[in-house]
Amino acid sequence: MLLRTAWRRVAAAVRVAPGPKSVAPTRGLRLRAVDLFPQSAVPSDTATAPQAESMLRPLYMDVQATTPLDPRVLDAMLPYLVNYYGNPHSRTHAYGWESEAAMEHARQQVASLIGADPREIIFTSGATESNNIAIKGVARFYRSRKKHLITTQTEHKCVLDSCRSLEAEGFQVTYLPVKKSGIIDLKELEAAIQPDTSLVSVMTVNNEIGVKQPIAEIGRICSSRKVYFHTDAAQAVGKIPLDVNDMKIDLMSISGHKIYGPKGVGAIYIRRRPRVRVEALQSGGGQERGMRSGTVPTPLVVGLGAACEVAQQEMEYDHKWISKLAERLTQKIMKSLPDVVMNGDPEHHYPGCINLSFAYVEGESLLMALKDVALSSGSACTSASLEPSYVLRAIGTDEDLAHSSIRFGIGRFTTEEEVDYTVEKCIHHVKRLREMSPLWEMVQDGIDLKSIKWTQH
Repeated sequence: MLLRTAWRRVAAAVRVAPGPKSVAPTRGLRLRAVDLFPQSAVPSDTATAPQAESMLRPLYMDVQATTPLDPRVLDAMLPYLVNYYGNPHSRTHAYGWESEAAMEHARQQVASLIGADPREIIFTSGATESNNIAIKGVARFYRSRKKHLITTQTEHKCVLDSCRSLEAEGFQVTYLPVKKSGIIDLKELEAAIQPDTSLVSVMTVNNEIGVKQPIAEIGRICSSRKVYFHTDAAQAVGKIPLDVNDMKIDLMSISGHKIYGPKGVGAIYIRRRPRVRVEALQSGGGQERGMRSGTVPTPLVVGLGAACEVAQQEMEYDHKWISKLAERLTQKIMKSLPDVVMNGDPEHHYPGCINLSFAYVEGESLLMALKDVALSSGSACTSASLEPSYVLRAIGTDEDLAHSSIRFGIGRFTTEEEVDYTVEKCIHHVKRLREMSPLWEMVQDGIDLKSIKWTQH
């Protein structure tokens, strides 16, 4: 209602504006479905292109990069963007109390999703900050006794970069390799733990290939060896069941915009019993139990809480729907195209993240051909690089196959029609690009490409 009223006021203000002034702006305030400006008020040469552009947008199949905001989450956030704008840390008046109550309710919603105590949830700006607090915070707090950390080669870039910055401070980091399936070898993990190991960090679901690590088993190993266990669960929270106590997780990173919540907000779970201590990265007013200073953005955390509650209610339904669509997509592509490889373990896998390599096709050229579908060739955080994905290299994918990979993301709002359209376009363009490829022609003639010794001129 509040948003509708605001739009009505804007529309009314535009309509009553004097004649000459209404012609001046070349960029109008527009809703996607309705143009609030009369046609005569906007010059025709500037009006038609943006309107056509706003009507024709690609299908969205990149939910590992970000998810759309669930309308129920927006409904929960709106009052705190307009009416309830108090600082949640203001203790002397009702405005602060209202915001604080909303913030604590959101903390309860996040905690409930992962089986934690609300006091163990610290709000952050997102999973990148949560990962930094977990890794650097634990390492620096226990640095006098423990100077060793363990992670894997397929972690998110912010985890790997945090570990590299700690190496520059004198810490020792072990980067565990993964098997061809993308899963770590638990025996190698056990062998890597040293007396001075403070932390093991392994992500729950990989953002590029969708592989699920054996989190409960890793938790048990770490607990038995008295080493703290952190998991980056940005791609897993709200999508698969997680319980921090059953899985013996000591620290967990959560992101808002991966679970149909707002961008710019996340959380970190930090265990209270037995207590995990972290050194704060940010100095300030000591908010969030001194671990993350700065005013908590009430509308964003309310959105994160609402997103967690919706995810908890709909997790089973979402998983069934996403599994059905994922099966539909992979079956249709695999039946119609030869030489398509699915990257990562097909069993221990989150179905909404499908990474396929199309042999003899350049991934970037396929992405350009599929311009009416929003897809990715890897992580959004490193997609500016033309280097093959470090995750695919870590699982032993050949460089040519790594260059030909496409990630399909299926989410809560993906439809069967969108999947069918994507499959149809993908099959068409892969066939077209292969027909242009001399390598494909050689393979059809029965030539083994690996037997050829290429020379460089």
